[in-house]
Amino acid sequence: MSLFSRIGNLWRGFLSLWISDIEKEHPEIAYENAINSMIEKYSKLKTATAGIIRRRDEIDERFARVKADLEQTEAELDTAVETNQDDLAMVLIQKKNALTTELAELTAEAESAKSDADSAKSSLMNVQGEIKKLQAERDTMLAKFQSAQARVKIQEQLDGLSVDEEVRALDNVRTHIKTTIAEANLGKELSESSLDARLDKLKDQVGDVQAKRQLDELKAKKAARDQQQGQQKTM
Repeated sequence: MSLFSRIGNLWRGFLSLWISDIEKEHPEIAYENAINSMIEKYSKLKTATAGIIRRRDEIDERFARVKADLEQTEAELDTAVETNQDDLAMVLIQKKNALTTELAELTAEAESAKSDADSAKSSLMNVQGEIKKLQAERDTMLAKFQSAQARVKIQEQLDGLSVDEEVRALDNVRTHIKTTIAEANLGKELSESSLDARLDKLKDQVGDVQAKRQLDELKAKKAARDQQQGQQKTM
């Protein structure tokens, strides 16, 4: 096998696979191709069947003519014999014999032509039935295919909206919220532990210490006055 032949076979193989893939995705194309092919065969078979039927009809017509001619010849022969016209009778006998032989041959041909015509019509009807059957199958299978495609799409949509997906999405939201809260708390903690915050807190503590000292001084002064007043009363 030459290189070009091998390349040609390889290309036809790739092309066949490519067409096969397309037909799987679009089965209506495969069905239409098959139906059109059968319709083409039906058309050719119909033409051939018409030729067979025409031949049968022609043989039937010849048979009818020969039969009528034979009947006429027999009637003329009987008349020739009754009128003692022997010379005519001899001619008519030969004609009768020839017509009888031809009629026998036509009878056999007519039976064969009738059988051929019946067989051709039967084949034609079978092909016609196969076409209708294939058309019905196409409608049924394409309807099932479209229904299956719709169910697959719905299932894919349901899978995309599954509980697991929703829970995972909610977990992500929860984590984000907690992270945001932690960041906010971290900012507060950092601000509380900063130097400025500590100085402010120290100022508040200084104020508290001074106030407590003043309170103690006031209490001491009051205690001293009370003691002095007590001594004056005893004198």
